[in-house]
Amino acid sequence: MHDIAILGAGRIGRIHAKNVAGQPGLRLKYVVDPVAAAAESLAAETGASVADLDTALNDASVTGVIVASSTDTHLDYALKAIAAGKAVFCEKPIDQDLARARSAAGALGGQGVKLFLGFNRRFDPNFQGLKARLSAGVVGALETVHITSHDPAPPPVAYVKVSGGLFKDMAIHDFDMARWLLDEPVTEVYAAASCLVDPAIGEAGDVDTAKIVLRTASGKICVISNSRRSGYGYDQRIEAFGSKGLVRADNVMESTVSVWGEAGAATDAFQNFFLDRYAEAYRREMAHFAQIIRGEALPSVGYVDGVEALALAEAAGQSARTGQVVRL
Repeated sequence: MHDIAILGAGRIGRIHAKNVAGQPGLRLKYVVDPVAAAAESLAAETGASVADLDTALNDASVTGVIVASSTDTHLDYALKAIAAGKAVFCEKPIDQDLARARSAAGALGGQGVKLFLGFNRRFDPNFQGLKARLSAGVVGALETVHITSHDPAPPPVAYVKVSGGLFKDMAIHDFDMARWLLDEPVTEVYAAASCLVDPAIGEAGDVDTAKIVLRTASGKICVISNSRRSGYGYDQRIEAFGSKGLVRADNVMESTVSVWGEAGAATDAFQNFFLDRYAEAYRREMAHFAQIIRGEALPSVGYVDGVEALALAEAAGQSARTGQVVRL
């Protein structure tokens, strides 16, 4: 049995805690959170104990640490946990500052470092199926990718102010997916962004709507569409166009039931936001983390992936501000 400490008892921390409990061979031992009530509540639900960071990291029985705390703590906590000899599952982004993230290359980027970055969409069975078909050459040589990622409604402005902004908080998932699917380095980034959903988001210094174009050295193109409000649900689609055709992964519905009548066909709603839509992806992430802890696998998503996605996010922000293509 491998003991796990989770740092962060918020929304995503609770998801990971539940998945630890559902993973054979893992046991949640400690919950660490500066908000005592949150830590105590999650500990009571999972049978874990509330602890401070030093207690959790200094316990030799703890072999894995999940960093699900606020974004501004991700890098520091990951560094401390790796230094303590733990396997680390760190939520995205690795940090909000690219230079700072790159400065950790010596500690986090070395061979054999057990750092797993939480880009959960790589573990979605639909997107994995799309990737497998691309890799098998089912639609020939990949030429262009379209990624649609629209939230059902904007987050509270208080969250926006500490999120790092749309490119580093929301679109960073799409930058990672683009890198994974294009399978070669992105050399050019162009982004156009506006505040069309909530003026308060603009007043907080952020945008809520963006279109991003990525180009690789060989000329492959990826177009990413982001919006903080769709008006029709959580829209998560990918289309990949190859020399011989198209492979696409569509939205997941609440059910497969539809009603057909004179007015046309009406289907069920899209699965509600990321906790439902990516529930299976989160479970698969935890299964992979268990393999890493047991020494059965190396992290399939690691430090370099986190830094490269952050580099694209910073480039997109620069392009949106200047109106210019940013060359990497």
